[in-house]
Amino acid sequence: MNTLILDNGAYTAKIGFSKSSQPKIIPNCIMKAKSERRRFFTGNQINECRDVSGLYYILCFQRGYLVNWDVQKRVWDYMFGQECCAVNFSENPLIITEPLFNFHSIQEAMSEIFFEEYEFERMFRTTAADLCALNYLSGFKKHPKPLACVIIDMGYSFTHVVPFIKGRKQKSAIRRIDIGGKVMTNHLKEIVSYRQLNVMDESYVINQVKEDSCFVSQDFMEDMKIGRKRHPDNTIIREYVLPDFTTIRRGYLREISREDTDHQILQVNNERFSVPELLFHPSDIGIQQMGVAEAVMDAVAACPPETIEHLLRNIIVCGGSALFQGMEKRLQSEIRSLAPEEYKVSVKIAEKATTYAWQGGKKFSEEENFLKACVSREEYEEEGNRIIIDKFDT
Repeated sequence: MNTLILDNGAYTAKIGFSKSSQPKIIPNCIMKAKSERRRFFTGNQINECRDVSGLYYILCFQRGYLVNWDVQKRVWDYMFGQECCAVNFSENPLIITEPLFNFHSIQEAMSEIFFEEYEFERMFRTTAADLCALNYLSGFKKHPKPLACVIIDMGYSFTHVVPFIKGRKQKSAIRRIDIGGKVMTNHLKEIVSYRQLNVMDESYVINQVKEDSCFVSQDFMEDMKIGRKRHPDNTIIREYVLPDFTTIRRGYLREISREDTDHQILQVNNERFSVPELLFHPSDIGIQQMGVAEAVMDAVAACPPETIEHLLRNIIVCGGSALFQGMEKRLQSEIRSLAPEEYKVSVKIAEKATTYAWQGGKKFSEEENFLKACVSREEYEEEGNRIIIDKFDT
């Protein structure tokens, strides 16, 4: 069967059929540009926008949970339509992800839309962390599967640390940090606006600046010392050439140069590493919570003592922020310094970290028991939301 897999993230949705090798990555929002005031851009239609400066987002998610159903429905209509995936609702089963600890009211509304409005024949609801764990554990075909693993999901609104033992997540041990891609982009906007240029309305462009120029420091205080020096002794400072949307569609990072005054330039210095540092020290912006390394150790400590060794050996990092250069090395050293000496610590950035959960859904759809795990429309019509709570209570 050709299953539709939708990893419905707060910033981007990863959608595709199980027979595809890779999903389409689509902004999970509606966008409005200053240059074209009368038109709304849905999904990848943003590529048709001539000028994305001052782009205004209408998001489906707030603080990690789906609250704007009108916008979400419009984005789903686009995704399921001819322009994107051309879904056959009676033939294609659906796997969809939801946030951890989702509200029952949101779950009910979601089930109602998929079964009653779109009329999907079968649906399976899960979390991105579950699919990441399934993807990781299914990679051990020749070797015995690990008894346990820890998934660090660095999302748009939150970062979650989720321990799994024998394939089941330990709800009481899950830890959440209120730092994600959105907070980091907003922090970078504030720094740049304070130092150089007012970019408070430029979320789209500054998000690209963050992705292209930020990295995780291995020694924060030493890098701060380097950041105080002048060029050329300062090896961190760079120039970011901003897009003009005529000759440059996306900006790029380059070494300090005295030439080329035709384009608008941002100088990026210590913000290159101080923005990702929020994941390790949320208190830098007044969020009194643990950093990622401490959250991992706290989550592991909440699990049975005999599983600690297995959990620390299998730590997988996924999500967009996992792609910052130096993330794996920094997490490895920080968790190693906090963990008991007798245990081995192994941290791995997931291959294709942003689509890792989608790949897990693809593998699950190929398993023999997949159709049994789904809820059919017939079952939903007979028993209502109770059958969904019984099967998918996540």
